[in-house]
Amino acid sequence: MGLLTVLSALSLLGSVQAEFNVVRHVSQAPRAEVATDLPPAEFSVSFTAKTPRRSSKRTALEALTGRPSKKRPGVRAATAGGGDTVVVDGSDFDEEYLTNFTVGGQPFSLIVDTGSSDTWVPQIGFNCFDLDGNPVPETTCAFGTPGFNIKASKTFQPFPNVSFNITYGDGEFLSGPVGFDTISIGGLSVTHQEIAVPNLAAWEGDGVNTGLAGFAFSGLTSVFNTTDPTKASSENQLPYNPLFLTAVNEKKVANPFFSIALDRGTFDQQENDPFDPNLGFISFGGIAPVPVVNTAVTVPVQGYSATTGLPENGPGAEFFFYTVDIQSYTFPGSNRLVTANNNTILDTGTTLNFVPTDVAAAYNAQFKPKAVLDEDFDLYVVDCDATVPPFDVTIGGKTFSIDARDQIIPAGTDDNGNIICITGTQDGGPAGNGDIFIMGDVFLHNVVATFNPVAGEVTLIQRAKY
Repeated sequence: MGLLTVLSALSLLGSVQAEFNVVRHVSQAPRAEVATDLPPAEFSVSFTAKTPRRSSKRTALEALTGRPSKKRPGVRAATAGGGDTVVVDGSDFDEEYLTNFTVGGQPFSLIVDTGSSDTWVPQIGFNCFDLDGNPVPETTCAFGTPGFNIKASKTFQPFPNVSFNITYGDGEFLSGPVGFDTISIGGLSVTHQEIAVPNLAAWEGDGVNTGLAGFAFSGLTSVFNTTDPTKASSENQLPYNPLFLTAVNEKKVANPFFSIALDRGTFDQQENDPFDPNLGFISFGGIAPVPVVNTAVTVPVQGYSATTGLPENGPGAEFFFYTVDIQSYTFPGSNRLVTANNNTILDTGTTLNFVPTDVAAAYNAQFKPKAVLDEDFDLYVVDCDATVPPFDVTIGGKTFSIDARDQIIPAGTDDNGNIICITGTQDGGPAGNGDIFIMGDVFLHNVVATFNPVAGEVTLIQRAKY
């Protein structure tokens, strides 16, 4: 999600009480994988929509839709197993990936986010605010439904004397009550999931989504042992199991991993259509059902030291995000730079890639004509018809290529109605101890990413061209 979420999570290190620490086994070395090593998914859910990114992300990307890949000669396809197939969609010019959930029997379209951990749906009658904290009409928050009706759910159980409080990097925030309920996505259903039902929201919605489902680690959750959300702090944080870990604990999946394949959309779709259905899959217990090739690797999730807050691979590392070591970025001129980085998050909730400053500058200079840094927006702007330089990412000794179509993105129009384009790989700040970078949807369009939060591993497989 947003940078503020990242920094807030890291600020918890060293101050959270020991009983709240999230410590799991971390594999110590990358290993080669092939698609057949991963079983077919028990439940595969299509992304039902792609929706607008929150404002901080909207400036970075207005379009990433797509269609499920078709099999091509000579390409192996990872096939889904039994159970329902759940597709993800996109809306607000394909800036968010959504799929259909039910909470207490009530249907909602939720954002699927591997860069955060909370699942939340605003309750009916919530109070809406602008980003400055001023009350505004409920319609301003632009959720896709009026919200969750607690009284209409036969399975909702309140969690007394606690509160939910989160602020995203673009200034959006939510706070309010917490409870437990049954949540279903496709054929997967958990019966006792902790969920936030905020009654205060500052949200720049798209008229489609009515909340978010987080799939990162427990240490990143935002429930606190206080009824006053303004008093939330690291000292009273109450970490809990996110949705998928609850499914594992309830033995609803045979294998403790989920898999995501995000499709890209056409340039025209990204620029002109605020809603785009069928943009890939989220699958549970096995690999997402799209064609893949043999480039594959399993790598350990990068943890963080409880004392320093810096990346650490030791057995006592605490997990927050699906953070991996980047061995190198390869593009024309990259041999003149240090491109390795060990603090990079795989995040479906961020559209762009955010890489170290010198890497972003060198890569964007290779577009023809060159991409230019817009000082007002702090983004590289590029000619929409520019020639795109190749860009490869090496992780665990395996190199994954990014399609050129992911590197030029329509991001609105100027005063004369001309389309403004930005590049898919942007400046994430200077490299240094503790600096965090992101491989977002621009990278994830090109791989099947399978996340194992129990073993602390991620398997990446190069997708076939589509």
